[in-house]
Amino acid sequence: MSEERESRNFIENEIDHDLEAGVYDHVVTRFPPEPNGYLHIGHAKSIVLNQGIAKEYGGVFHLRFDDTNPTKEKEEFVESIRADVEWICGEKSPVFFASDYFDEMYRCAVLLIKKGKAYVCDLTADEIRAYRGTLTEPGKDSPYRNRTVEENLDLFERMKNGEFADGKKVLRAKIDMASPNINMRDPILYRVARMTHHNTGDTWCIYPMYDFAHPIEDAVEGISHSLCTLEFEDHRPLYDWVVKECEFKNPPRQIEFAKMYLTNVVTGKRYIKKLVEDQTVDGWDDPRLVTITALRRRGVTASAIRKFMELSGVTKSQSSSDYAMFEYCIREDLKMDCTRAMAVLDPVKVVIDNYEEGKVEWFEVPNNPENPELGTRKIPFGRELYIERDDFKIDPPKKYFRLFPGNEVRLMNAYFVRCVDYKTDDQGNVTEIHCTYDPETRSGSGFTGRKVKGTIHWVEKSHAATVEARLYENLVDEEKGVYDEEGNVNVNPHSLMVMPDCKVEPLLGEGAKGARFQFMRNGYFCVDVKDSTKEHVVYNRIVSLKSSYKPGK
Repeated sequence: MSEERESRNFIENEIDHDLEAGVYDHVVTRFPPEPNGYLHIGHAKSIVLNQGIAKEYGGVFHLRFDDTNPTKEKEEFVESIRADVEWICGEKSPVFFASDYFDEMYRCAVLLIKKGKAYVCDLTADEIRAYRGTLTEPGKDSPYRNRTVEENLDLFERMKNGEFADGKKVLRAKIDMASPNINMRDPILYRVARMTHHNTGDTWCIYPMYDFAHPIEDAVEGISHSLCTLEFEDHRPLYDWVVKECEFKNPPRQIEFAKMYLTNVVTGKRYIKKLVEDQTVDGWDDPRLVTITALRRRGVTASAIRKFMELSGVTKSQSSSDYAMFEYCIREDLKMDCTRAMAVLDPVKVVIDNYEEGKVEWFEVPNNPENPELGTRKIPFGRELYIERDDFKIDPPKKYFRLFPGNEVRLMNAYFVRCVDYKTDDQGNVTEIHCTYDPETRSGSGFTGRKVKGTIHWVEKSHAATVEARLYENLVDEEKGVYDEEGNVNVNPHSLMVMPDCKVEPLLGEGAKGARFQFMRNGYFCVDVKDSTKEHVVYNRIVSLKSSYKPGK
């Protein structure tokens, strides 16, 4: 066996075997979300896997909405999912709806009744549970299990026609009430439920159950490999039973893989919904969440998500991925493509006393020193500047190499400056720093007279733009864990810090919505697509520059 073959994941090996054996002559995969909420980072694994497998084999990838439960489904969720999947995939995929197959599902149910493989049952939900048995004890037959085919056909049609109240009757498969797999103990196929459907309106008052609908959807669409997560492994015998008994040719094959779990994040829909309703977060797209729409708003790239999924791997074993690995993928994806610009988040004014008033120099600097293809730009330098408040200390600690009285530092891409004085307000806060500069030390001049240990960034005052920056930390208080004893999220009170008066170089003041930059020393930022306006530009920090994560070899 070749080295390349050995490195393939188990799903690829199974598909290789199926194609070589002639079981299938082409590959069709699908991502089948129920439109009952917003997608999150965990769903991305299935999207990336299914699309990637289809592309690898020159096949087709479908987006299919499993919309068989109208009580929880909304058009809002359909549209958000459609946008998320298109964004992650980088292209539009064929879109299908399970509800488009309701006629076919009804036909299959009638076929099962005619074959003596399904019956109408009058037991209540509680009675069905009691009759089902346990993991160690077999179930017992429903008293309605031996109705005639004619009676079942009549009752099922009357169910469809709305003659029975919700919950009064169900259609069940007739399989084996003593099966060691509880899913095979005469599972429910259809229930009576008067619900307005987002796609079919009030056409139907009976709806198929997921375990019946899903294999039919796959078979109708010609899906070759139904890739799903491990919780469906015990449902596979029922999946296979449905496609066989409904007499589909070339039935799809279900293969299960482990879900992706991410440490210290909130993915449960009910938890996110509560955070939204309590206004702990600013909607489903709040950048502190890991919904796909929130990650996109924060500025995370689709390619970073795809890279993260590749590093996480495809296995049969449940495991958790470190959020630091996700941040590593984001940094790696952005570092070569982003312009590196200067932004002062917490500004304090600097006056260079010996610099000519009214004079402005323009320095040409690379947009990204690691990627010359991004070109250069010019930045202004003048007598008055802004620097970060943390870059100046009146009484500096040991090994502090930035600006303090009497110390000299380099202003990035400019000159050496030495602090000669400073001013404070009544509370002792520094309001203004006075320096002198050495014109011989201009960056790029080849000056070698002396060295300084500190280099700080800055923004020239007269050309500076003012923007708002939002600094995000983990929404979860990692020391306490994700949830408390009552099941509520342990929210980190410092998960959002708003910096309303950031001073930035001119380029950043013109940032178009969605534009990404590296703020030197502060991290990667993206112009917010929701709150930013031409008059008030808002930047979200995508990720900081610091990381302790090192990818494994």
